[in-house]
Amino acid sequence: MPLLFKSLNHGDVAFGFFNIETDMILLNNYFFFACDISDHIIELASNTSDESCTMDWNVYILEENRIGNLMGAITGVDLCGFIGEVYGHFPFPYKPEEFKQHTEGYANRELVEDIVKRYASMTKINVVTDLIDKTVKIGDYIFDKHGFQELLTYLWVGGYPRWMDGIQPDYIIRMKECVENSTHPLLGFKL
Repeated sequence: MPLLFKSLNHGDVAFGFFNIETDMILLNNYFFFACDISDHIIELASNTSDESCTMDWNVYILEENRIGNLMGAITGVDLCGFIGEVYGHFPFPYKPEEFKQHTEGYANRELVEDIVKRYASMTKINVVTDLIDKTVKIGDYIFDKHGFQELLTYLWVGGYPRWMDGIQPDYIIRMKECVENSTHPLLGFKL
């Protein structure tokens, strides 16, 4: 489930997994895959430069009226919009103990990507690390160092409800190792 995280310029913004059967993440109206984010973070962690940098991330930016109603989709009463259509394929589990983020969610990427392409085209956004201000700007959203690290911690733990059986996917484990061993000023912390 997406949780609220504090941005410097938009207040609290939603970030997280929205369906346990996919590794797609949302950041308000930006949709992208956790495995891609992990690759970008690994790239950032390997950057030993003392300068700020800009990276391009591929995202789907959905208009608000095309996103859908997460709570309606979870309850099965509103399967409109992108999120509703995903829940049409992957309904919310009936048993509370089955509500865990699936480690193999990346296996459904092709289907989820086919669905999201009906709602938006892939777009490149700039992700800018500012080492003077110690901020990360993800498209329109700016996070301080602590806020950015909270986003990465969310990915590590599998958000809410956590990874199934407490086991992270390989790409998340690689990201953790790179983050913890990095000398980058915005990284180098324990997940």
